[in-house]
Amino acid sequence: MKRFTLLIRSNQKVQLRASLTPDTWHLTPTLRIAEKHLSKQIIETTLRVRYAETDQMGIAYYANYLAWFEVGRTEWCRATGFTYREMEQQEGIYLRVADAHCRYKTPARYDDVLRIKTKINSFKKRLIVFGYEIYNQASGELLATGETTHTISDAQGRVRSLPEKYSSYFEG
Repeated sequence: MKRFTLLIRSNQKVQLRASLTPDTWHLTPTLRIAEKHLSKQIIETTLRVRYAETDQMGIAYYANYLAWFEVGRTEWCRATGFTYREMEQQEGIYLRVADAHCRYKTPARYDDVLRIKTKINSFKKRLIVFGYEIYNQASGELLATGETTHTISDAQGRVRSLPEKYSSYFEG
């Protein structure tokens, strides 16, 4: 069975990625622009819960939700036109996590396909707050919500302002 996913890249060209089997399509997270909210994009990313991410009962370990937030955040950046790597290598700017919160509602389980919605909750030149919602793709049930707060810093950990080149992505 072939599965096609619409991807939007920084050069704004639309590309199709073909995945050949149901067993392999989940290995690469997929994303799409779901909606615009107050001129801010909400990006959806999907992934499958791996066996290594669960306990003996098949329930996802709680700390994995923070790693899934990172997947959503990375894909939010990529979908809006830049990558973390580009920002770090070209500008020497890092988004350090200063605070993280997760509210668990119901557990994710082994082999569930999750849909992660990521958006910007607030932005200041030296501070960015990302918001997240994680859903079970099949049932549509909300599994968790959360936020991560990031300070902008250089490689030495000194707080900096986000360069203008990147500010436009966050301002909406």
